[in-house]
Amino acid sequence: MTFTSPVLSYTLLSPMLILLGGALIGVLVEAFVSKAKRPIVQLTLALGVLTLALFQVWNIRGEQSLTPAMGSIIIDGPAVLLQGSILIISIIAILLIADTEHFTALPAALPGSEEERRAIAMGTQVTEVYPLTLFAVSGMLMFPVAGDLITLFVALEMLSLPLYLMAGLSRRRRLASQESALKYFLLGSFSSAFFLFGAAYLYGYSGSLDFAGIQASVIGGSGNDVLLLIGIAFLSIGLLFKVGAVPFHSWAPDVYQGAPTPVTAFMAAATKVAAFGAMLRIYYTVFANAEWSWSPILTGIAVITMLLGSLVAVTQRDVKRMLAYSSIAHAGFLLLGVIALNKSGLDATIFYLFAYGITTVGAFAVVTLVRDSSGEVTDLNRWKGLGKRSPFAASTFAFFLLAFAGIPLTSGFIGKFSIFSAAYESGATGLVLVAIFSSALAAFFYIRVIVLMFFSDASEDGTGVEIPSILTRSAIVASAAITLILGVYPTPIIDFISDLATFIR
Repeated sequence: MTFTSPVLSYTLLSPMLILLGGALIGVLVEAFVSKAKRPIVQLTLALGVLTLALFQVWNIRGEQSLTPAMGSIIIDGPAVLLQGSILIISIIAILLIADTEHFTALPAALPGSEEERRAIAMGTQVTEVYPLTLFAVSGMLMFPVAGDLITLFVALEMLSLPLYLMAGLSRRRRLASQESALKYFLLGSFSSAFFLFGAAYLYGYSGSLDFAGIQASVIGGSGNDVLLLIGIAFLSIGLLFKVGAVPFHSWAPDVYQGAPTPVTAFMAAATKVAAFGAMLRIYYTVFANAEWSWSPILTGIAVITMLLGSLVAVTQRDVKRMLAYSSIAHAGFLLLGVIALNKSGLDATIFYLFAYGITTVGAFAVVTLVRDSSGEVTDLNRWKGLGKRSPFAASTFAFFLLAFAGIPLTSGFIGKFSIFSAAYESGATGLVLVAIFSSALAAFFYIRVIVLMFFSDASEDGTGVEIPSILTRSAIVASAAITLILGVYPTPIIDFISDLATFIR
């Protein structure tokens, strides 16, 4: 028996390795650095690691390889674009996470216990959230570049497990936060189980777990189609859960509402990019020749996701739950790009993911500013007259809502126009009409919030707007600037995406 040593391309793997190394160093910082110095050390480390990883992603643009890690990782144009998008979103999100006011002082303590009160009185800050974030980001970077189902599952768990913990770290409404974390964990475990069942069925169909082997079986038609159909269905459940598509969306409103708002922002934006990136690779390459098996089902899921997300969002009175159902509707819009199965659909989906992710982080950043003596105020009735009390917060939030609605001169308009056009080119005219109707319906509740903020009498219930820290202000300004630039002058980024966005097989 001959042992063959593994051949690794460390340059192509460097963004993920940098994130993992930074996360491990963050764990050591938690163990050996004093409490007083931990916050600044962890923040500096996290920002430095994310920036360095982004620099490395830029350096490997244009590189293509099926074997940087012996076939388990694939580096190509879409991989670079998706990894870059995740890192940019994460850098902005980490600025929000740095505001430790949102996190409990002692996660291990029972909510409301004397131990917890003592920790709060001592000014204890949770800093383990930084290495948890880095671990999650490393899993997100691996997810859209996985070359086999084993690596894909490992990446899924790497990005999910830290998020399960982070969702339960809210300083206020601790029980609601822990409930959301438990719900996210249990439902996520079920989705992971379905994912593994799908992998097992696909192995039974093709005799292989790597994408190339499964793709060869699909093209050759050598396997049992029943195993293929069941495998695709179960695998899709695991992926659709992460993007919050109906009927696998039930976790999203509760988790978005209960989790600390910076974690919600990070989760809503970066996770969606990673999950849709994996879906694009799988459906555009592995299952492209089996479109007959998954396209009708995915079309139906897209329709009900768009309609339910838009309809239920209209009835919400909590701003975070409203944004959660808005996220579900946007997942439906993004599915159009997957269903299109053409170059335009791939380009549009990558652009939409980046634009939507940036806007989402900015919107949740504004939510963190509206507070009373007990913490964040998310009841929309108490946002009345916000434009008179804080023109900055209300105006920026209104701008982000208009971007979600797809109003011209925002990134949302360019994203929706591109993805609707790609779906129309593929012949999915009926799906585009449903998407336009859902988008118009969604615009109603966005505009309703704007009217509430600017054209209603101010509430006299103690609701105020906190002066944002320099980090939060930077996150809001950066998100607003990118949203505006992508809406006014999107040509450079669209051309850049178009040049790189080609899967290798």
